[in-house]
Amino acid sequence: MHGAKRAAAERGELRFALPVGYIRDAEGATIIDPDQEVTAAVADVFAAFQTTGSAYGVVGAFTSRRFPRRAYGGVWAGELRWGRLTHSRVVGILSNPAYAGTYVFGRFRSRRIVGPDGSVRDTTYEQPRSDWAVVIQDHHPGYITWEQYLANQQRLAANTTRSGARPAREGLALCQGIVYCGSCGRSMSTNYQPNGRPFYDCAKSRGDHVQTKACRSVGAPTVDQVVASRLLQVLGPEEVALALAAADEVTERRRRSTRASELALERAQYDADRAERALLACEPENRLVARSLESRWEAKLAAVAEAEVALVVTRAAMPTLPPRAELEAMAVDLPALWAASSTSAKDRKRLMRTLVADVTLTSQVAGDEVWIGIRWRSGATEQIGTRRPPRQYEVTRTPSRATEYIIQHGPMLTNQELVAELNATGFKTGMGRCFDVAAVQWVRHAYHIPSPSHFQAGELSVDEVAAQLGISAGVVYYWIEHGQLAARRTATGRLGVAYTPEVETACRKRVLDSPHMKPESKNALAGVAV
Repeated sequence: MHGAKRAAAERGELRFALPVGYIRDAEGATIIDPDQEVTAAVADVFAAFQTTGSAYGVVGAFTSRRFPRRAYGGVWAGELRWGRLTHSRVVGILSNPAYAGTYVFGRFRSRRIVGPDGSVRDTTYEQPRSDWAVVIQDHHPGYITWEQYLANQQRLAANTTRSGARPAREGLALCQGIVYCGSCGRSMSTNYQPNGRPFYDCAKSRGDHVQTKACRSVGAPTVDQVVASRLLQVLGPEEVALALAAADEVTERRRRSTRASELALERAQYDADRAERALLACEPENRLVARSLESRWEAKLAAVAEAEVALVVTRAAMPTLPPRAELEAMAVDLPALWAASSTSAKDRKRLMRTLVADVTLTSQVAGDEVWIGIRWRSGATEQIGTRRPPRQYEVTRTPSRATEYIIQHGPMLTNQELVAELNATGFKTGMGRCFDVAAVQWVRHAYHIPSPSHFQAGELSVDEVAAQLGISAGVVYYWIEHGQLAARRTATGRLGVAYTPEVETACRKRVLDSPHMKPESKNALAGVAV
């Protein structure tokens, strides 16, 4: 029995359930489904994969579109159903060699597994391509070629992150997944600060406690700008032609997307016409049937209206592409095209990885110098040195010339006078603004620059007078408030006391005569007076 199946398979005559997009004709041959909406949907899956480069990207391209599914059992056996395209279905379509026009037997095998509890279950697994029993190419018409099928399998394998692959992602860090530490040799992780700024970090070696002193984090813009600048320098005329071909592909993709909506509208119109003909063929007297057919016709007309709206939305959602001449001009100026807001970070990564194999970062243990090693796909290598950007406090620090001016003139000039002098000279703060009192006061605090004294010769402050007499400052303020001690208000609002020998003698006598003074304090003060 198995020998007969194997012989039929070797002739390509052993029948299997056909994937969506294929049917069998009257003679039993496998042909492409004549339904144009079905074939357009299947073809767009492969076109979207070529454009996005991932199965998830294909799912995103079909978020607003239906995808066909043919039932192989139950009450819907053989009928075509429409629904949402899932990731598993996309992978199944891309991995199915039938879409390459190839007949395959022995792709899957089943085996029995005994569980730890003694239960027995059957599992099905896919065999390697080299172990397929029967492979007949050009067995039937295909949506893609065998070479395209093999290329798709390689791309799918490259996208499998659990096997160590690092496909281009949507983040802003251009070297994500291809950057390595030059000190420990491990791949560097890409992390994001709370403000959204990406940086490359040697986190794996730190997590395993094998990091070196040179394993440091580096801001992604510091590395990406150097690598992108070098990449744009090496791009030649051949890459310009590829950019123009990409524009043609975008135009074709948009045409296919619009075509899918047009086919959906055509199908809805056909269903509505068919429901109308059924209603007109019904006898008017047969109200029971007529009402049902009329309801069905109204539902089909509503579906037509929805398809028309979907077509309008699809056309409106597609911005018009620039003319071919403008695209050629843009392609010539690749730096402008690279920096354009319409170019996504993922597109920049994919372009970079066509030429750059990986990037190695080597940092000094102390210092801001970083060496960026670029290994090109051709095998050539080069190393470029750069420096980390200055820290925020270094960027906003007051310029050294302005600081020297404040240090030199600060002890003689007030803050207001310094502000006038600095602004008249043309000095700016580290933020590029004009100087004000707060900025000058901060420089005084940072460099311990004293303020000019506002006391005249022979004047003392209230605290100094209190220290001379060994009393509290509150007593001195009391004397001033009650006219027992003369004081002058300075420009800064402080009180200056003209502390002459006569004033000092009068103050000491006032202290000695005070009934509130302690005897020991009076004796000490009398001893000083003697």
